[in-house]
Amino acid sequence: MTAAVDESGLIAALRDGDQTAFAQLLDRHTPSMLRVARGYVPSHEIAEEVVQETWIALIKGIDRFESRSSLRTWLFTVMINIAKARGVKERRDSDAAIAAYTGGTVDPARFRGGDDPYPGHWRPDDVPSAFPETPEGSLLSDELVGVARRELDKLPERQRIVVSLRDMLGFDSAEVCELLDISTANQRVLLHRGRAAVREVLEDYLTEAAS
Repeated sequence: MTAAVDESGLIAALRDGDQTAFAQLLDRHTPSMLRVARGYVPSHEIAEEVVQETWIALIKGIDRFESRSSLRTWLFTVMINIAKARGVKERRDSDAAIAAYTGGTVDPARFRGGDDPYPGHWRPDDVPSAFPETPEGSLLSDELVGVARRELDKLPERQRIVVSLRDMLGFDSAEVCELLDISTANQRVLLHRGRAAVREVLEDYLTEAAS
């Protein structure tokens, strides 16, 4: 209830042209919006233009916002639509890139096949080992974050966007499906494959660090 009241107040302030409220919203969401937009367009500069267009759309459209979703979800929906259109314009090969989104850097043999009761899940002998919960492991935390971010940037477009929205920005499954216009099953596969790829790299890194 408090969150709803706070958002209602924020929306009212934006409609009244409150520049402080707008500046706070901009500071809160711009870094995350840039990261997601970058998944659709070929450069950081174009991602910045996409985000700028989104904020302009917010200013122009806030009076028509009906609160059917949270303001954040609405904002990211607008941004993703703009980024998609810009990405298609900027990259003629975007269709080929999107068509390959179900690929991954993890050996497919590590997952159960389509005839298994749990297709896409880890095979019993290939389940990743748990990360160490030791002082030495905690000292590696900053390094692990860096490794994970680098691997995340290497993921196929749709995997990268789904993992970023779920694990970095805190969107839930339903919100991601709405934002990307994908099914729950598709979202689950993309998330699983993306997480698995990042985790495999972290496993290799920890193995090397321990040796």
